[in-house]
Amino acid sequence: MRVGTGYDVHRLVEGRLLIIGGVKIPYHKGLLGHSDADVLLHAICDALLGAAAQGDIGLHFPDSDERYKDISSLVLLSKVGEILHRRDYRIGNIDSTVVAQEPRLSPYMHQMRENIAQALNITLEQVNVKATTTEGLGFEGSGEGISAQAIVLLERIDRAKEEWAGWELATISDKNNELRVPGSPAARKSGGE
Repeated sequence: MRVGTGYDVHRLVEGRLLIIGGVKIPYHKGLLGHSDADVLLHAICDALLGAAAQGDIGLHFPDSDERYKDISSLVLLSKVGEILHRRDYRIGNIDSTVVAQEPRLSPYMHQMRENIAQALNITLEQVNVKATTTEGLGFEGSGEGISAQAIVLLERIDRAKEEWAGWELATISDKNNELRVPGSPAARKSGGE
């Protein structure tokens, strides 16, 4: 098992949409950034990449690259999921916190969880999103910006074990034609493929 943490901050400014966790939230300000500036998804991306020792979001999606100008961070999160899959990691769980004095985020948190789970092809039960204020303290408390933190657990996928389990499953589900199941343990014993 491997653990990763992520932290991100974006400034609140006029004339931008406020998008957190892939949800457009009605507010008179939005977060400033090269992409859609989704502070929560950026923190999660960094936590996932960190757990896999794959750098950070800036390394994979630099703000100097116009391909990522105003891109949805759900797309970036999905790409991070692909990076993990190629390196034989699966996500155990994600826990995250958004720190903002306002707006109130609780009405949107279930949709945020759903968006994250869908982008990473994991279950809703593997994703947690919390929100808190700073009681008026710091840049979040004064309304200058919003921050987010995330922690994730990754597990290494044992491809050989998964393939073997798949062969056994195929054999069990087709007992009448057991010898014709390619690669199954029974087929190998009897000289099959």
